[in-house]
Amino acid sequence: MDMTVIDSGSLRNLCVDILIAEGFGQDVSTDIVDVLLEADLRGIPSHGVARLKRYIDERNAGHIKLNKTPSIEYETPLSAVVDGRGGPGQSVSKWAMNLAIEKAGNNLVGFVSVRNSNHYGITAYYSEMALEKDMIGIAMTNSYPLVVPTFGREAVLGTNPFSIAIPGSRHPFILDMATSVVTRGKLEVYDRLAKVIPEGWAVDSLGVDTNSPGEVLANFNNRRPGGILPLGGSGEEFGGHKGYGLSLLVDLVSAGLSFGSWSALTYREGVAGVCHFFGAMDLKLFGEPESMKQQIQSIIDGVVSSEKARGSEKIYYHGEKEELSRMYSLSKGVTLDPKTVRNLVALAERNNLQIPGQLLQ
Repeated sequence: MDMTVIDSGSLRNLCVDILIAEGFGQDVSTDIVDVLLEADLRGIPSHGVARLKRYIDERNAGHIKLNKTPSIEYETPLSAVVDGRGGPGQSVSKWAMNLAIEKAGNNLVGFVSVRNSNHYGITAYYSEMALEKDMIGIAMTNSYPLVVPTFGREAVLGTNPFSIAIPGSRHPFILDMATSVVTRGKLEVYDRLAKVIPEGWAVDSLGVDTNSPGEVLANFNNRRPGGILPLGGSGEEFGGHKGYGLSLLVDLVSAGLSFGSWSALTYREGVAGVCHFFGAMDLKLFGEPESMKQQIQSIIDGVVSSEKARGSEKIYYHGEKEELSRMYSLSKGVTLDPKTVRNLVALAERNNLQIPGQLLQ
């Protein structure tokens, strides 16, 4: 399958221009594309510009409401409950994370739970916002019901990712993970590439392993039983109940604390209702920040310098692979699959926009 490589600047400009032409406005278009492009730069195409059409479709379906400003429904000096009012998830989440950081700047910690938002892209984008302030960043979100609980066959939980970013003296620790074995976006990538999925990723409507990403996606779209397995897989032997617990935890702090929709109730009756949770903690809570960052770095260094398994040359710290991919992509260009290219070209043509030559080769 022929892949297309395009420089990130041209890709960013095209995607922003498409959203503006579709009526999203400059600021919102920039917010959305910033997050999508970061995913592609970091080697996470499942959450990249391939999803641009999804946001247009969700706006057309009434899920994403434009020209809405988030509102604070409850507040203390350390916390807030925010109503996203159906706005674009990226814009709502940047606003909410900045509020958490502002509260942490004033009071050392800040937490914000958000209801009535939309899909917000890669979770690490928001946790990382705290790093430049010498803060620990926390971000998580619930999502469309895609995950079956341990011993169940009905998808009632989301892939419910969370991210924690901790500053170090040389590089940060950035954990960004779904609480499921795999994300829906990964299934979509396999479906686009006409590939079968490994056993242990998902189950069919009877709760039995399936190799067909198309079958699982069709069950999602029609809200039939079946879905993705929690982190650890089916049953308890490999810890599937732990992934199930983490997924439920995300729903409890995002939807529970915000009085919002938990995963099973999202995307109903023309409302996405996605909920998020954000946190920021100033390192000064525990001591002098620079010394603490050196201590954190020494722990990370101790782990990655430990003995390697036979045949392995390197132990990576969390966030390292993404940073290496980002550096390469900024230098060499972003790689797109054929279906993503076709969708971008179609959207550009629909709006009479100039198409970069790299997408027409």
